[in-house]
Amino acid sequence: MSQPASPSPAEPDIDFGFTRVRMGEKQGLVDDVFHKVASRYDLMNDFMSAGLHRIWKDILVGMVAPPRNAPFRHLDVAGGTGDVAFRIAEVGGPDVRVTVADINTAMLDVGRERAQKRRLDDRVAFMEVNAEELPFPDKSFDAYTIAFGLRNVPRRRKALEEAYRVLKRGGRFLCLEFSHVDVPLLQAFYRSYSFTAIPAIGKVVTGDGAPYRYLVESIAEFATADALQAEVRDAGFHRSTYTKLTGGVVAIHSGWKL
Repeated sequence: MSQPASPSPAEPDIDFGFTRVRMGEKQGLVDDVFHKVASRYDLMNDFMSAGLHRIWKDILVGMVAPPRNAPFRHLDVAGGTGDVAFRIAEVGGPDVRVTVADINTAMLDVGRERAQKRRLDDRVAFMEVNAEELPFPDKSFDAYTIAFGLRNVPRRRKALEEAYRVLKRGGRFLCLEFSHVDVPLLQAFYRSYSFTAIPAIGKVVTGDGAPYRYLVESIAEFATADALQAEVRDAGFHRSTYTKLTGGVVAIHSGWKL
């Protein structure tokens, strides 16, 4: 007689800011956050970072180094408004194609509208996609970026493994993400600014400060640069490194599929 199947092990709870929630609940909560802020998301990035996010993204795109005279397929995950994708398309040549994969429909709607205004809709495509389950064949892309999105992914290991799967041999993974400030005086100022000013600015600009309280809490709870470097390496990437910028406010993580 066959034995009854053992129940699958329950997934552990996970951080949603400073709150612990069920693993299966986090994605819906994150979606709600970004639905609320989608129309003002890029404007708030300017306010929150005093415009520094533009410099950080330019550095990220410089590391991608899209070619001017060769075909190049790029995947930008959690980049719904197109901010990174447009930079890559504009820096690269006419044969550069960028796919923006985001799970949030409101963010994607903003991106599509911006692409049409920039006349980039023939080179930048937008798809509603879960980072943990990419609907692309193995070895589809020359490079993969994710900017300020990895900390919102519930199953980070799955997302990293999917990034590895869809990259071609020789392809590069790049992640721009908030990190932990390592300059004492800046650290004290940054924490005070994050937890007081950013939610207040968010309420003025978007009408709701709650999403920005989650965002600053998620930054505080996120993995250290060293821990994330190890996760990238464990997902299969070679030469896993990171570069901290602005005193450790953010870090760019890099890995290669060799």
